[in-house]
Amino acid sequence: MVDSADDMILIASPSVNHLGHCLHIPHTKSLQISNHFRRSIKVSAVDRCNRWQTMDRVQIRTRDRPFLCLARRKPETATVEVEDDRLRRIVRYLLWSAEAVYILWLFLLPYAPVRDSLIILFGDPVWAISSETVSSLLGLSLNFFFILPLTNSGITVGIHFLEAPVLHPMAEGLFNFVIAWTLMFAPLLYTDRKRDRYKGSLDLLWGLMMFLTNTFLIPYMALRLNDADPDAKPSKRSRLGEAMTKGASIVGLTGATVCLVSTSWSLYGRADGGFGGVMERWQFLIGYLGSERLAYAFIWDICLYTIFQPWLIGENLQNVKKSKVELVSYLRFVPVFGLLAYLLFLNLDDDEAY
Repeated sequence: MVDSADDMILIASPSVNHLGHCLHIPHTKSLQISNHFRRSIKVSAVDRCNRWQTMDRVQIRTRDRPFLCLARRKPETATVEVEDDRLRRIVRYLLWSAEAVYILWLFLLPYAPVRDSLIILFGDPVWAISSETVSSLLGLSLNFFFILPLTNSGITVGIHFLEAPVLHPMAEGLFNFVIAWTLMFAPLLYTDRKRDRYKGSLDLLWGLMMFLTNTFLIPYMALRLNDADPDAKPSKRSRLGEAMTKGASIVGLTGATVCLVSTSWSLYGRADGGFGGVMERWQFLIGYLGSERLAYAFIWDICLYTIFQPWLIGENLQNVKKSKVELVSYLRFVPVFGLLAYLLFLNLDDDEAY
């Protein structure tokens, strides 16, 4: 115990209490006084107006009020990690639910519920697909990126190796718009920093997306939310991945150009084909979406791409040139053009970034 003109300070700790009990032992008295004096000097440096101070994890009490010294606060990283894990579990659940709905509604069920509890026929399911749907799909595939229609139109003089199927320009435009956007996703997937959490082949994944359906991208988005394997080494990109990454700007410009042409073609293409003006084509699109399962699947693809594009770009901004990070961060929310910005400003010099 130390007396002063202002306050009386009591040190209450296991070591001090022990010394207090042993104070009557002659040969330890000088050591007790020395230790007690040194601790008193430390206490004098405490701000007595602050009720919650930590000093050597002891209790400090003055005549005015008691002080309880707390241990150092634990870092909040544990709480943040728990919240992050909880959020990831929720997102994974939503993604797998969306995958189940996608497969059941668009491929297996012959109908889909709409407003007022009505049922609208939605074309043939996959297990009962009609010959008309197959013919339409083949025709759209032959008009891939409008190569045949443009060569038949006389733009490329002297090239006419195959006659292009004549389909409604709105259907052709919708098909090629989705395919071109899918093409642009390839370099983004190959530079995704979480791509190794997906244990399958990215070549196969993108190929199925490009030439079959976007349904394969949903599981990828769910699997990349898994915990990273600390012992796993970054995988080496395939030849296709290297080509897509090094040619990212060409892929981006090609895809964006086709998307623009697709939009224009939908509204003004085949002007002499008797498909009407913009309003007539819009009415066709409404009916097309309500009667053709393939068209409805394309709309789903566009909606999912609109969500996945800013998500993936936002988590891979470190792959962008530093001077363009802010620009890409804003543009990533713009369908197609946000992805074009990412591909144009991809930092190819720092390959270790991704």
